[in-house]
Amino acid sequence: MRSLPSSLHDDVASKLRNYIFEGQLRPGSFIDEATLCELWSISRTPLREALKVLTAEGLVRHEPRRGCFVNEVTEQDLDDIFPVIALLEGRCAFDATQRATPADVQVLEVWHERLRQHALAGRIQDYYEANFAIHEAIITLANNKWLAQTISDLRKILKLARLQQLHAPGRLKQSLKEHLAVFEALKAGDAAGAEEAMRDHLLQQREALRSLALAQRRVLADRP
Repeated sequence: MRSLPSSLHDDVASKLRNYIFEGQLRPGSFIDEATLCELWSISRTPLREALKVLTAEGLVRHEPRRGCFVNEVTEQDLDDIFPVIALLEGRCAFDATQRATPADVQVLEVWHERLRQHALAGRIQDYYEANFAIHEAIITLANNKWLAQTISDLRKILKLARLQQLHAPGRLKQSLKEHLAVFEALKAGDAAGAEEAMRDHLLQQREALRSLALAQRRVLADRP
């Protein structure tokens, strides 16, 4: 029996992943295979292969005799994931500091200035985009494909949670301060300092999310 082209598997997996990240399939929702096959004009086989991929990524769970569901990220999941990704991105910052050339530092300087301007203007979405570009640049500079792949996998789980930590009071200003601490250490060639600052940056994200979740629970509790 001939196997399906990997590009077809990848295409369907990408579509399904986007559906989840864009909220068209929300956490906990049932994945209706028949409906998706009709919508995308595909057979069950590539969809089921895609579901296997997303199950391995942690985005989907399979329940025997019930089918597949979009995974839900719990507070415990976040408590477990953030220390791990903090260690991994911290190591990236360490390696990136040792590898960065003056030209690399100059590019990062431009990105951090953009980050600063977005923070001062309160442009949260633009800040998110610049923030992501900086993290990606540091991961690329670290030049470790295994670190990069593991971080990418964990980010998918965090993206599933649809996190908005920059909406926590004072978080935008604090996040900028943390980013600048990472950059100053990197610029100074202080690899250990950059690693520590990056770990702190990721762990502070978790605390901001915890504060947001607590505030939301209080609002719900105060409703009549």
